[in-house]
Amino acid sequence: MKITSYGAAGEVTGSKHLLEVNGARILLDCGMFQGRRREADEKNRNFPFDPASVDAMVLSHAHIDHSGVLPMLHRKGYKGRVYTTPATRDLCSVMLLDSANIQKRDAEWLAKKKQSYVSPLYDETDVYAVMKRFACFSYEDRFEIAPDVFVTLYDAGHVLGSAMVAVDYKENGSERRFVFSGDIGRYNMPLLEDPWEPEDADIIMMESTYGDREHDPIETLEAELAEVVRRTFRRGGKVIIPSFALERAQEVVFALKRLELAGAIPAMPVYVDSPLTANITEIFRYHTDSFDAETQQVRDTGGDPFELDHIEYVRNTDDSMRLNSITDPCIIISASGMCEFGRILHHLRNNCEDERNTIAIVGFMAKNTLGRRIVERQPEIKIFGVKRPLKAEVVKFNGFSAHAGRDELIRFGERCKGANQRVLLVHGEDTSLEALRAGLAERDVRNITVMDEKFTLEV
Repeated sequence: MKITSYGAAGEVTGSKHLLEVNGARILLDCGMFQGRRREADEKNRNFPFDPASVDAMVLSHAHIDHSGVLPMLHRKGYKGRVYTTPATRDLCSVMLLDSANIQKRDAEWLAKKKQSYVSPLYDETDVYAVMKRFACFSYEDRFEIAPDVFVTLYDAGHVLGSAMVAVDYKENGSERRFVFSGDIGRYNMPLLEDPWEPEDADIIMMESTYGDREHDPIETLEAELAEVVRRTFRRGGKVIIPSFALERAQEVVFALKRLELAGAIPAMPVYVDSPLTANITEIFRYHTDSFDAETQQVRDTGGDPFELDHIEYVRNTDDSMRLNSITDPCIIISASGMCEFGRILHHLRNNCEDERNTIAIVGFMAKNTLGRRIVERQPEIKIFGVKRPLKAEVVKFNGFSAHAGRDELIRFGERCKGANQRVLLVHGEDTSLEALRAGLAERDVRNITVMDEKFTLEV
């Protein structure tokens, strides 16, 4: 078996891993690179392998850094199936269309400003075409993906529909199992079930995003959020929350729901300013079978987990623009999560200079993104090409992360410590990868490889 990483190796975006086994070429994920515009565009526009040569494709989950260039894969010649869970298919149907529309708007904006024109990677037609290739399987259903190569999807506990991919095959007459973790979720988080843990894998390829640090305790998360809301309310300010439309936004709304039921925050409007988030929240409502017992209990006693006394899901542009004129305290949740595009840029532009306001960061911010510069509290941030002073309070919530923390990653990886077992580390920045490698070695995991981009490993 050969495995080559073409993304999310030594970095955290653009997940693509090509598995070659028993004569079949199987692509795991097909994610979009995010970061510096020119560099990301070059990587996203050109595949380092021939898409037509791929026999099958398995998608771990719908986040754009794992699914975002699927339409390009199809456009450039891939004719096989996209295997995933039903919830991931439903999420991709709206997220990929949103991605195509964002690219179109960005291209139009650049042309209007007479800057260098960057054509969209793909359009709606490409999205519709690749969505026809989806084939869906429930968790723990075993199916044949190539001759004598079988796949089983297990609950990753990361986002709705997220899956770990177990590939079973024969090599030299022996049964072998390769597990691709995708993104690993956390234990005891609200909304979803805990992640599955492999028992008999020969090789595990696992993410390392938080391999060098822990998250804040889940038990204190809501109390900290309540204090930030109360503090900003007393100042007469707004809480601006950049959020990924998938999972993070729903987690934040659910936390606010629980705080509202407990009477822990003042009555104030909540605006979810993202058509994509509104659509995704509807998909969550279709897949309540994925909710954990805690969420089901809230549903039974307090109603819809994603409805508050004063919440508005903002879809059209005019309603979004009207939020700019609000002067009273409120909470605005808007995409994108790393502050690189979307409506959040307008809210940051209008509110970053006011000391009464709070920018609440609830997710990981990759290098070279506006979100990372805000987390670093740089004195000035550039929005729409204009430098603006960052005077608003900045608060970082590590507890909202849907990624496993260091201890949880070690707990996952140390299940592969046998003499003939192997762990491959991907999806992490250098410090995280090295820290996780060292942590696993301390737990007697013997064979650890840190994958680099375009590095091929025969195992």
